Amino acid sequence: MPATDRASRPDADNPEWTEAMAAAAVRLEALPEGLQRKLRGRPRAAVTKQRTTLRLSREVLEQFRATGPGWQTRIDIALKDWLEGRGRLG
Repeated sequence: MPATDRASRPDADNPEWTEAMAAAAVRLEALPEGLQRKLRGRPRAAVTKQRTTLRLSREVLEQFRATGPGWQTRIDIALKDWLEGRGRLG
């Protein structure tokens, strides 16, 4: 990568590690269990969803997004309701 490439240069939010920083680093397993769970992120759901690409009309998308966080889940619920109404789900 050329030295002029902005992505290859360190910045204030992501500085290069110093020897002191590396020496102070702690392995995840050495941290308290509660902190380990937080750092590992969200636990896997028992029922997972499948990633897909879906094209929706601008109006539908705007209306669902306007309902705030969780709008994608609400689209999933609406589609499930539609299928159940036709006897095709559950």
